Amino acid sequence: MKGTHEVEGQQQLVEIFNTALAAADPYNAVLNATSLEGDSLRLGTTTYFLTSYERIIVIGAGKATARMALAVESLLGERIAAGLIVVKDGHTEPLDIIEQVEASHPVPNEAGIMGAQRILNMARAADEKTLVICLISGGASALLIAPVDGVTLQDKQETTRLLLNAGADIFELNAVRKHLSQVKGGRLAWAASPAQLVTLIVSDVIGDPLDVIASGPTAPDKSTFKEAWAVIAKFGLQRMLPPRVADYLRRGLAGKVPETVKADDACMARTRNVIVASIRQALAAAEQRAAQLGFSTKTISDTLQGEASDAARLLAQAARDELATMQANERRCLLWGGETIVTVRGTGKGGRNQELALVFALEIEGLRGVAMLSAGTDGTDGPTDAAGAMVDGSTIPHARVLGIDPLRYLSDNDSYAFFQQFDKASETRCHFKTGPTGTNVMDIQIVLLIKEEQ
Repeated sequence: MKGTHEVEGQQQLVEIFNTALAAADPYNAVLNATSLEGDSLRLGTTTYFLTSYERIIVIGAGKATARMALAVESLLGERIAAGLIVVKDGHTEPLDIIEQVEASHPVPNEAGIMGAQRILNMARAADEKTLVICLISGGASALLIAPVDGVTLQDKQETTRLLLNAGADIFELNAVRKHLSQVKGGRLAWAASPAQLVTLIVSDVIGDPLDVIASGPTAPDKSTFKEAWAVIAKFGLQRMLPPRVADYLRRGLAGKVPETVKADDACMARTRNVIVASIRQALAAAEQRAAQLGFSTKTISDTLQGEASDAARLLAQAARDELATMQANERRCLLWGGETIVTVRGTGKGGRNQELALVFALEIEGLRGVAMLSAGTDGTDGPTDAAGAMVDGSTIPHARVLGIDPLRYLSDNDSYAFFQQFDKASETRCHFKTGPTGTNVMDIQIVLLIKEEQ
């Protein structure tokens, strides 16, 4: 059984994480970025006079988009003529006007294709008297799926799997996906032209680059066919790609099919993109809550990236270094945000946060006064029902006593099974399961340090 300090640490980790989630709530984020006074609608720093438009339509996709849509409905109500969003399975909200289509993530499915095609049709039907409000959040790259002519859904599914398993980061993954899509890389904005288009965005990408979040459906794209092919070559996937994908990318290299939409395209003159929430709001709120709980708190980075195992070692070293400078009974909290990757070499089941937590636990094995939570703000970590995991210095010694070998699970990328088995055998709660949270601003790592008296 865990001691009082460990149980208290888990409760505080959860409390800090939940406060961070609340700060990144898409409903509040949209309402904070918008207002309606009479017929004047403020979106970001720009005001739109609704009398100038005959119709308002709402489109979009992403894990957090349903709560964004709920906010838009509360703001505009029956002024909305029509609406359609594509959300991840189970991430719906009770909407009255805007229709929701549930689809698969991270590997796309037929529902995403049908939803994306309907959204494209709505965008193409918009004219200069239409105000199009687009709602985008993380996950839209897989949910808003419209392959270019000649490429099938199965082709894109296989390409996505190959890149994910090879360890491609979001920038690399999206550079390829944008060049295989009718909606990504600014092509949704092109489809909506000449309508006035405003996109509200909940960012799940380090640094909030508009052309990378959800593969930039309404933002000018900086990447090229040459860069997309370079990603394929980097991971040695040229001969493993579905033939139709390889052929299309090669035709793009030869200038035989159109590039993605660039900044000088005419459609961008009537397009505006506004970030309404990101990891920064979440970490600022986490800092404040940790301080209220008595911890001296600082955010180390909001750009944590790279292999999850490498990040775990970095965090563990930071924890050890910090402990070495602390006085007896001092309490500190260290925060990180970002998005790591896992290069899959085994056949197990897991996610980047669970693997990060397991490696961190191994690194701090037997060290007292350290507890850590690593979790995805969307409530999902990889292809699992867990958001992440909580560990401390006693996790690995306890597992070994119970006959559970953490290294065996780690070598098979099977962190999910490790935490399932450990929780069952130890009657503790290391696995962190929140269910869908309604938001998505990357991952958060919280490290709590308490220097005990010698």
